[in-house]
Amino acid sequence: MKKIWIVNNNCGDIMIDRLENILKKYEELDLELTKPEVISDIDMLTKLSKEHSDLEEIVVIYRRYKDVLMGINDDEELLKDNELRDMAKEELEVLCKEKEELEKKLEILLLPKDENDCKNVIMEIRGAAGGDEANIFAGDLFRMYQKYADSLGYKVEVLNAEDGTNGGFSQIEFMIKGNGAYSKLKYESGAHRVQRIPVTESQGRVHTSTATVVVMPEQENLEIEVKESDIKVDVYRSGGAGGQSVNTTDSAVRMTHLPTGIVVTCQNERSQLQNKEKALQILKAKIYEETIRKQEEEQGVERRSKIGTGDRSEKIRTYNYPQNRVTDHRIGLTLNKLDRIMEGDLGDVIEALINEDQKRKLAQDES
Repeated sequence: MKKIWIVNNNCGDIMIDRLENILKKYEELDLELTKPEVISDIDMLTKLSKEHSDLEEIVVIYRRYKDVLMGINDDEELLKDNELRDMAKEELEVLCKEKEELEKKLEILLLPKDENDCKNVIMEIRGAAGGDEANIFAGDLFRMYQKYADSLGYKVEVLNAEDGTNGGFSQIEFMIKGNGAYSKLKYESGAHRVQRIPVTESQGRVHTSTATVVVMPEQENLEIEVKESDIKVDVYRSGGAGGQSVNTTDSAVRMTHLPTGIVVTCQNERSQLQNKEKALQILKAKIYEETIRKQEEEQGVERRSKIGTGDRSEKIRTYNYPQNRVTDHRIGLTLNKLDRIMEGDLGDVIEALINEDQKRKLAQDES
């Protein structure tokens, strides 16, 4: 088993080398950002500023870590002084505790980064088993994510929505825009199960229904080439809300990617051009997701997130209304605050999933 940290002194040699290289790169960027030729080049300035910002947190913590180690060494010397021994011992205890905390933070910050974490997300929710109740639940999930996004200052934009017969949505696709949106919501893909008495139930019986969620990072500049000849576009008259002009012109768009068979529709906007643009956004994200899935299947590796597979069919969470309980089956988490969670209070669930993911990655790194 590989030892990451040396208990008495500091990080192991390999980790120290990595941290020193990061510090060196950060300091080089400091100098680059002051050069007139960089300041006058907006693209270069933006690129280097982002690199600098990405390294800042780990550099701040590593510098503090080095200061703490120096303080520990100084206090160990002071232990030899009879007059200062008690003070040094007290301070040494505080510094040793801080050292352990900083080591844990550095371990996590040095874990491999998911290149998609900082991106916006495109989410798709569909009513699944349960008929009208499944569609109503899909609408409840959409509002839950919408309120969670609002609490973080993120922006929600509906790309396509197909209303359920008795409320909710048979299908809804939407984008959540905000720095780090994917890092927080990437664990939500899968089947969400609800247990409650449906509004359509006349005898007061508890029913179980499901809705599926897919989370995809937005692909602004898709590395995979999407040829225009590979896309079939059909236009038709929208059946959705949006005003009289929506329902009397062929503004709705159905877009099919012929090589993969992926189909997306968009009918929310008034113009055909706007619907094409939004349909293409969804299509790009789905092509990326399907390509990654196939690559990982061929290589025999797990999905990007080690918390579950990310597949639509995987049952990940149960929302039990009679007991006001939410259970995430992947990590064995149960919270008795369903009412608050459905109002967007997802923080505890998301944080638990992130912590478990980090824990598993650390365990794999040490083995």
